[in-house]
Amino acid sequence: ARQWARVAKEAGMKGIIITAKHHDGFCLWPSRYTEHSVKNSPWKDGNGDVLKDLAEACKEYGLKMGVYLSPWDRNHADYGKPEYVTYFHNQLRELLTDYGPIFEVWFDGANGGSGYYGGANETRKIDNKTYYQWDKAIQIVRELQPKAVIFGDGGPDVRWVGNEEGWANETNWSILRRDEVYPGWPKYVELRSGHEDGTHWVPAECDVSIRPGWYYHPSEDHQVKSFSQLLDIYYNSVGRNSSFLLNLPVNHRGLVHETDVQQLMALKSQLGKDFQTNLALHQTVTASNVRGNSATFGVGMAIDGDKSTFWTTDDGIVKASLTINFKTPTEVNRIVLQEYIPLGQRIKSFVIFAEVDGHWVQIDQQTTIGLKRILRFDTVKASKIKVEITDAKGPPTLSNIALYRAPNLLTKPEIHRNRDGLVRLSAPDKHISIYYTLDGNDPSTASQKYTEPFLVEKPTTFKAIAVNPDDGRQTETVSKYFDIPKKDWKVAYISSGDIKDTYKLIDEDPTTFWATVDGVTTPQEIVIDLGKEHILNGFTYWPMQERYPFGIITDFVFSISADNRSWNTVAKGEFGNIINNPIERQITFTPTKGRYIKIKALKVKGDDFRTSFGEVGVVTKQL
Repeated sequence: ARQWARVAKEAGMKGIIITAKHHDGFCLWPSRYTEHSVKNSPWKDGNGDVLKDLAEACKEYGLKMGVYLSPWDRNHADYGKPEYVTYFHNQLRELLTDYGPIFEVWFDGANGGSGYYGGANETRKIDNKTYYQWDKAIQIVRELQPKAVIFGDGGPDVRWVGNEEGWANETNWSILRRDEVYPGWPKYVELRSGHEDGTHWVPAECDVSIRPGWYYHPSEDHQVKSFSQLLDIYYNSVGRNSSFLLNLPVNHRGLVHETDVQQLMALKSQLGKDFQTNLALHQTVTASNVRGNSATFGVGMAIDGDKSTFWTTDDGIVKASLTINFKTPTEVNRIVLQEYIPLGQRIKSFVIFAEVDGHWVQIDQQTTIGLKRILRFDTVKASKIKVEITDAKGPPTLSNIALYRAPNLLTKPEIHRNRDGLVRLSAPDKHISIYYTLDGNDPSTASQKYTEPFLVEKPTTFKAIAVNPDDGRQTETVSKYFDIPKKDWKVAYISSGDIKDTYKLIDEDPTTFWATVDGVTTPQEIVIDLGKEHILNGFTYWPMQERYPFGIITDFVFSISADNRSWNTVAKGEFGNIINNPIERQITFTPTKGRYIKIKALKVKGDDFRTSFGEVGVVTKQL
């Protein structure tokens, strides 16, 4: 738990919410009300308490602590009966009494379904509006942890954002018609924007996992979100008037995996660079209107870096502008806007302008601001930046305007090729330059600069670097091998399934897949026509990359034919540890001429022979 807290603290997070009990019903604390908990596990000889360990770690690292308690319990024999609700409330009391201050209590919207239920193995349904007696549950939280906020689909204090991808809509009101919303509310898409005519203050919280799933699986070690993906999530959550809850699955060692940690620290580093220097501080500022007492509500209050002060207008004035004047033209590409939240969220629309070479240029046009709005835009060298509020519910307030010049986002370039052999190199920041080689040598700024897609129709090893032209910084070299293009390939035979979708297994995109039908009882196979004869030295197989993969080949037979009648078996074996490490596998063999290739799955992940293919390729280059 100390590692979790240390990682969270070093990454710039402010608190940890622990999944104390998920739908499986197993309790990470020694609950007095069930035997299904850590007290009956071999961990620490039954004397362990994950929540106690985490509470101590959070205190040590200065973090807030929250708890997630699943209302649904797939293990408890009384689920669906009144007795279970008493059990649920008793456990909530335990969590809020025994572990010190709790800053957030997290309830999800899972409302029954199939489960073990003490051995019943059946499906149980409940009335998600009434069964859990939410009024009593909320009362327990208010009584025991009065400073805690309660998360749910509609709050009552913090709302779900309506997706598990970590983003809010650009228009995002912190108010909600709360009495309409209940766990499992079918209009959940509205939660992404809130309600302009909301009745209660229920700001959004964006939740997402750093991995494809919420729990740790070794098979997802290569699918951890990159720091550039996490950066986009940050700007689309925190930057859109929401809080950001990032799930960190703990691995079998009880630790946050080192790859996850690496990406978190890269995110923290980039955020530090993006918001290193507030260029608005100490500049002069003017406004189209200032409330009568300018000493209290003057324009300087908007750029003083103090969130307790603010600029506002006279009563009845809902349209106004505020202009920051630089002493000398200054490069800017980020703006942070914050309303004075104690007086509510008021601004309905606004426009950002920059004065460049004596001319006003519109930078962006948006709707809500709220607690914090962050906008990214192309770098401009501006003499002035103007925020023009075009509509508001009442006199608008701004407690903070901050301006930044973030550096170009430097990440390793990505290399893609389509079936025709067209190669594309890309980086998330369009201002980054990419240099590449095709001869196996490491690239430099003296190498070919990438400007547009190009054809490569023979086996080639690409190497590329990304370079920030502003300061010369460059990434490590990225290398990728492509064999012959697949433009003339077609699937000639499948043992089961729909042949019309088989292009997905030879489309040069391993994130798509094709699979044979469910329920088959014999080994499955496919035949691919390469269009003409080649001397083959090997083949490649990408397993399915979905969150819940199936039919991954573990044991195979690979054969080659000149005429699709007489077959020569050239390789037979297994893809070692492919279930836990589902990345591309390459099998080599004695060079063999042929036009047709056959892959037969002798054994797959699963209970039958249903077989899936992310991508299939060949190796024609002598390795």
